[in-house]
Amino acid sequence: MSPPTIETERLILRGIQEADLDGWAELMGDPDSARFIGGVMKRAGAWRSMAAFAGSWSLKGFGMFSVVEKSTGRWIGRLGPWQPEGWPGTEVGWSLLKSAWGRGYAAEGATAAIDWAFDNLGWSEVIHVIDVDNAPSIALAERLGSTDLGPCALPPPLDKYNVHAWGQSRDQWLARQAATSA
Repeated sequence: MSPPTIETERLILRGIQEADLDGWAELMGDPDSARFIGGVMKRAGAWRSMAAFAGSWSLKGFGMFSVVEKSTGRWIGRLGPWQPEGWPGTEVGWSLLKSAWGRGYAAEGATAAIDWAFDNLGWSEVIHVIDVDNAPSIALAERLGSTDLGPCALPPPLDKYNVHAWGQSRDQWLARQAATSA
């Protein structure tokens, strides 16, 4: 499956392109941005990581999107559905450049990605795998209506992280969306 393009008020979620490498390398090269997503890596490692995320679309029929800021056309991160081998569930995750933090972009993009995953992938639940020390992502998961489902294990080499799964069912998501739009 080819990635669709999803537009929100301020964002474009689209397939990963090789032209995204500069932004991807910036994301993975910054200790604060990369802290909870596998750690800092050099540009060549960032390219391989980007290729793995892009390849998920061919292998699984879904994957993370590149996040582009509409007003500038700037690549600002990656987010969307993710479930590599050994993953603890059907995740919608997010990682944005530090310069894009605090603007509500992660919530806006994650909402669109969760809607897309439930509508197009037939998922019955969505999780967010979050390090217990990642307070901003925990706050976002709560804002999205997810609850702490407890500790979960990641496959090696990520098994060293102390993570919890935050999540909700499709029915919970739809009920919350209906209540907020009423």
